[in-house]
Amino acid sequence: MVSMKTLAVTLAAAATAVLTVLAAPAAKAANAKDLTLFTFEDWGNPPFLAEYKKKYNAVPKYVIFADEDEAFTKMRGGFKPDVMGPCSYEYGRWQEAGFLRPIDVTKLSNWNKIAPSLRNFPGVMKSPTEAWFVPQYWANTSVTYRTDLAPEYAQKESYNILFDPKYKGKVAALDGVDDTVSLIAKAKGIDVYNMTPEQWGKLQGYLREFVKNARFISSDETSLSQALASGEIVAAITWNQTWRSLKKDGIKVNFMSPPEGRFTYVCGLTIHKDTIDAEKAHALVDSGIGDEAAAYMLGELGNGPANTSILSKFTDAQLTELGLPRDVDNFMKSGTFQVRLKNKEAIVKVWSEMRAGGR
Repeated sequence: MVSMKTLAVTLAAAATAVLTVLAAPAAKAANAKDLTLFTFEDWGNPPFLAEYKKKYNAVPKYVIFADEDEAFTKMRGGFKPDVMGPCSYEYGRWQEAGFLRPIDVTKLSNWNKIAPSLRNFPGVMKSPTEAWFVPQYWANTSVTYRTDLAPEYAQKESYNILFDPKYKGKVAALDGVDDTVSLIAKAKGIDVYNMTPEQWGKLQGYLREFVKNARFISSDETSLSQALASGEIVAAITWNQTWRSLKKDGIKVNFMSPPEGRFTYVCGLTIHKDTIDAEKAHALVDSGIGDEAAAYMLGELGNGPANTSILSKFTDAQLTELGLPRDVDNFMKSGTFQVRLKNKEAIVKVWSEMRAGGR
């Protein structure tokens, strides 16, 4: 196995450009004329803005959303960011709501570095030169758990840990329906993407059971990571970057790969139809898929970059240590690929009421 020390050296070399940018003079503070980037926690960090900062000597305002449902509601209420970071299962809803403008991929210097299978993903392209959605990264949703605090699950991994009476008050989850509602359904043998009304009724019962067993439902990844690190909880529904971060810190954790299987997904970037500056918005999208961004998302966040050119800097053993394969297509087939939920708004309403205590 590749040592973490050796891996760290390789990651440092791959991210040299990132470090150079971070050591450069500070960019001008954001002002009213600067763009707004609206995305998940961590995805507006300096490496994602590196190329944009080089070009404009400025950085965009960075607004975080907990999940796409929150983002959708905020934009429907009138918020108009310039560049947004939804996942592939969500951007279609934003397109239908009239939030998006097509992205001219001929203006993206990094476009051809994206894996062909991701560029050609169904629904991505409006025309041969226009995309509704630019893939940025690929990753998993599963359960991160403490192998030292729940050793029986290290012997036989199962999502049943989320319902185990032994761990009542010791489990948690992200609050987004696409992650948590979908995984609870998978845990109980329900295909969340093709549910009958009867199955939806049963799933609501399982969700109530989980909420009663959970210590908290989180709107941010950091809270889950901290609670797992401290032992406040022993398991949580998370993205793989939570597992990666805790593993780097020496915490005894694993990212479940039980018989039920993980979820796989692709997230990316879109441009709002009312952006204040289309040229800058394209530059910000391009920066988010650049080499500096790719090195950072792989080395620091533990996610697979859509810009797969960076993968050539790593051996198969090193990628295995990171929990990622070299072949994007095989990765996507390794789990249930997240797609758009039917009747999503109704599911969001019920799930929100449950989390608020309306069980």
